[in-house]
Amino acid sequence: MSTDVITRGGETRGLVQASGAMFLVGTLAGVAGAIRDYPLYGGQALRYLLASAVLLAVARLAGLRFLRLTLKETALLVALSITGLVIFNVCVIEATGHGGPALVGTVLGTVPLALALLDGRPSPRVVGAAAVVVAGATVATGLGSGDMTGLLWSLGALVCEVCFSLLALPLLPRLGAVRVSAYSAALAVPMLVVIGLTVDGAAMLRVPTPAEAAGLGYQSIIVTTVAFFLWYDALPRLGPGRAGLFAGLIPVGAIATGAVLGLGAPSAADLAGAALVVAGIVIGLRVSRTRQAPPGTDGGSVPQRSPELALLGDAPQHDREE
Repeated sequence: MSTDVITRGGETRGLVQASGAMFLVGTLAGVAGAIRDYPLYGGQALRYLLASAVLLAVARLAGLRFLRLTLKETALLVALSITGLVIFNVCVIEATGHGGPALVGTVLGTVPLALALLDGRPSPRVVGAAAVVVAGATVATGLGSGDMTGLLWSLGALVCEVCFSLLALPLLPRLGAVRVSAYSAALAVPMLVVIGLTVDGAAMLRVPTPAEAAGLGYQSIIVTTVAFFLWYDALPRLGPGRAGLFAGLIPVGAIATGAVLGLGAPSAADLAGAALVVAGIVIGLRVSRTRQAPPGTDGGSVPQRSPELALLGDAPQHDREE
């Protein structure tokens, strides 16, 4: 099999994973309403406890041994957990309560532009495409819903979403997508427990209603376990600028979830915005046929790995158990 075929396959995998991950993240805003009355910090602690247990089990079954972290890696993981997991979800839940999924989706729709501008040397094409995606996200969800408090919470979620990607990039080459997802989720649990005990005391946990249990389970398995792995495996393959374009699918996921849950049918503006989002992604991912990627690379992504490692897109062979 030629190198070009391998790299194209790796890039295609990254595109599919990035789109799926961001769509699933978008569903969080709609599902958040189902757990609005459950103690916030206790619920999120349960969510990440279950997610980390599942991810660590997957790592074990895949033969990925525990790696001793350096001081830098530990600091990055702690910062990632605090911003991208703990504070992000608090912001989303609070913003949803003040402005609904539309406002959160609109603000998070600006993630492509933020990542494109922060991606070292972003090309004009990627920056322009990101602007189109942002415009589509804004049209789809419509600014003006909610209040100033909701907008501030949404802006907090935006900053945390950017940190979720940028803080993970230095960790992924050695730890891989499964370990970064598992370790960051596990680190979030004690943080949330401490905050929950401080704020809510013994009331931080209670038996959830069936709807709350379903919402927490969905957040844990789908939005955390699945989406985290998909995103972290796609991120080094595409780079933050190109991968960030798919954050434009966050409001699309929010709109779709709202429609499924009976929170409102898509309007003409929703559909027009979604079309702009797709157009921006296509523009950003369009690769000139006159510019070929160097051998062994994926258009600027990491080198492709052997087939036996491709199952989880994870760590190099010396990091696995014999």
